[in-house]
Amino acid sequence: MLKAERIVKSYGKLKVLKSIDLVIDQGRIVSIVGASGAGKSTLLHILGTLDKPDEGRVWLGDIELSKLKGNDLALYRNQNIGFIFQFHNLMPEFTALENVCIPGYLAGKKSDREIVSRGRELLNLLGLKERLDHKPNEMSGGEQQRTAVARALMNNPAVVFADEPSGNLDSHTAEELHQLFFRLRDEIGQTFVIVTHNEELADMADEKFEIKDGVIFTE
Repeated sequence: MLKAERIVKSYGKLKVLKSIDLVIDQGRIVSIVGASGAGKSTLLHILGTLDKPDEGRVWLGDIELSKLKGNDLALYRNQNIGFIFQFHNLMPEFTALENVCIPGYLAGKKSDREIVSRGRELLNLLGLKERLDHKPNEMSGGEQQRTAVARALMNNPAVVFADEPSGNLDSHTAEELHQLFFRLRDEIGQTFVIVTHNEELADMADEKFEIKDGVIFTE
């Protein structure tokens, strides 16, 4: 489903990624590990179209992402790719429901009523039925991150990329978030690609990759 071929990325004279090849099947949870500075987030951003490789190509299904540019790329990303970050990046002036609905409004494919209904459905699924009208500063860290997960799922993305999604959570809340990923895989067939330093989460994944010296290994 997701394929990267000969990905190379350098910053100045430092070659961070050296001809990375990667294939990820649909409905899988994949973890990417490695030392700080190894290039994990760089690879994730390239796979998620937030950054461009110096060399190489990325496909999602039959679409070569590396060929998309400008508005075409932004539209494709909005409709097919979800993102979860260590710091949830929720908009503080909006409620949980409003934050979750934003990608739906940007996509412009459904009515406001359909978008709100989808947002409520997702927040209910993630155990946030009582937090729909709460703003981020009125929610716990775990609730904020689950809201970010709901936002990532708003447009039924083919794949969700998560960059240290539990890195800012306590161990109990992190465990709950990790279990949520696997529940979403099992219940809706969601694909996740997760960069993490959390060894427990990395080892639970269907596939685990390690980046070392710019090269990727399967563990």
